[in-house]
Amino acid sequence: MRRNILVGLDIGGTKCAVSIGRVIGSRIEILDKKQFPTPASPEKAIKQLEDTIDDIIQVLNLGSIDAIGISCGGPLDSKRGLILSPPNLPNWDKVDVITPFKQKYGVPAGLQNDANACALAEWKWGAGQGASNMIFLTFGTGMGAGLIMNGSLYTGTNDMAGEVGHIRLEEDGPLGYGKYGSFEGFCSGGGIANLAKAMAESAINEGKAPSFCPSLEKKEMITAKSVGIAAEKGDPLAIKVYHEVGRKLGRGLAILVDLLNPERIIIGSIYGRQQDILEPIVKEELQKESLNITNSVCEVLPSGLEEQVGDFASLSVALHTIEK
Repeated sequence: MRRNILVGLDIGGTKCAVSIGRVIGSRIEILDKKQFPTPASPEKAIKQLEDTIDDIIQVLNLGSIDAIGISCGGPLDSKRGLILSPPNLPNWDKVDVITPFKQKYGVPAGLQNDANACALAEWKWGAGQGASNMIFLTFGTGMGAGLIMNGSLYTGTNDMAGEVGHIRLEEDGPLGYGKYGSFEGFCSGGGIANLAKAMAESAINEGKAPSFCPSLEKKEMITAKSVGIAAEKGDPLAIKVYHEVGRKLGRGLAILVDLLNPERIIIGSIYGRQQDILEPIVKEELQKESLNITNSVCEVLPSGLEEQVGDFASLSVALHTIEK
């Protein structure tokens, strides 16, 4: 097989996307991408994904494709190609998303959760190239991990490896992954917003309203992005929020470094956007909390694919499916 033309399908709670890419040596070129709102039922979604693939193939005059990769939020069963009722996809209960595409296009098709797919993308084409032991952390809407261990994707017994967001870092704190004080509670978009809301309320009650929340009425409008912008402009409370996030991120990384002994940890989304403020705090905490012998061989890097990592993720699943 020439391993040339790959199709990537990203199935999300609000939108689906179809990407087609061509592998050229150690890199990939995205030839086209189209997205649409996620249809109401799995059957309609699969049909629209097929129609979109057909449209792109026809427009690009490709003739044939070599593999299809699907990226979707978990839980799922990658071995059987089943999506198992993710919280953002109601009615997707034990939906076989692999068979329809294998039957229609006659090519290998694979399924991975979005964190694993992003890990594969960074490993193949991003900041993880050449690594044998690598962790990718999503650090976006949630906090999840994709694990490359001993040169292979590690998914665990039932595709639940890498659910680092559920680790408890403190007895109390922002809510994330159904647990107060969790890694996701402190280190995710929603977690940062919740932390900032609590700190802003205290500051306002003391007569020290931050620039990102001038009154209690504005509290529910706080987002990780608005706090990040305020921190960049020097707002003391916004900086304090991100310092706390950095310390918790460093503490979470220390657990992963000592447990898995990776050579690289690559962090997506928010870390890249707020690297200047987060990186020194994260590295200080990591050095304090981890073993020197494990920390000394591990690099912590922002995503090499930056904001496009999601575009490459499903395509990397297609390549991984062929290579298996």
